Formats: sequence, structure tokens, C-alpha cells
Amino acid sequence: MILEIVTPEKIVLSEEIDQLTAPTTTGEITVLPKHVGLLAKIISGELTIKKGAKTEFFAITGGFLEVEKDKITILADYAVRSEEIEVAKAIEAQKQAEKLMKDAKEKASEKDFALAESELRRAILELKVAHRRKPKTHV
Repeated sequence: MILEIVTPEKIVLSEEIDQLTAPTTTGEITVLPKHVGLLAKIISGELTIKKGAKTEFFAITGGFLEVEKDKITILADYAVRSEEIEVAKAIEAQKQAEKLMKDAKEKASEKDFALAESELRRAILELKVAHRRKPKTHV
């Protein structure tokens, strides 16, 4: 089956896969070939994509998943492969968002606070997926 992950910025992935596991508002679902038609809302979390013996992981912050015949389309707010996550940048983004939230509580608008909170959630998600999926080195 074909999986296409699309964000407002770009097509993140478009390829043949064997299995997709995604977080939805009703729980985690797995889509296999010949899956019944489906439309589901995706929540922030981790996508797991299997193709043969290879497994890929993506951090995703939400969107919609549609299954039609042998095609899965995910329209996502944000999605990134685990190996593309830059841990140092995510840590810095987390710190910056935490500072913005602290400052926003005192003197900024609700909109600024909501934006900072969104950035914080995204940074934490990226770190969680990166730490779980990056190869561990032993000393």
C-alpha cells in the first residue's frame, strides 16, 4: 500500500509500505494492506512504519489519517523522521519555549502563551521519539 505524509510545508514521505501504526483520538491503530476505508484524527505521538524488515519512526503533532483502498494519506500539522531530529536543537527549543511560557504568563497575551506551549509540546515529543529510536552507544 502507498503511504503519503503531507504537512503544510512539504510532502514528508510518499512510498510503498507494509504497515502503519498511528496514535488517534480513540487509541493507537495499525493499518495493514486491504484495510477497510477509514478517516481518523491523529494526535501528537509517534508513527511506526514498516516496510519489509525495515522500521521507521516519525514524530507527529496531529492531523488526519485517511485510508482508501491501498492508499493511506496523512495530513499532518508537523511530522519528522526520528533520525532527522536534531536533539541539541530540540533541547534548545524546549528551553526557549519554557522561558516564553514563563514570560507569557506574566505579561504576554493568551495567543503568545498558546504558541509557546505548542512549541514546548513539539520539542518534548521530538526528544521522546529521538531518545527512544536513536542507536544507543555503550561505553
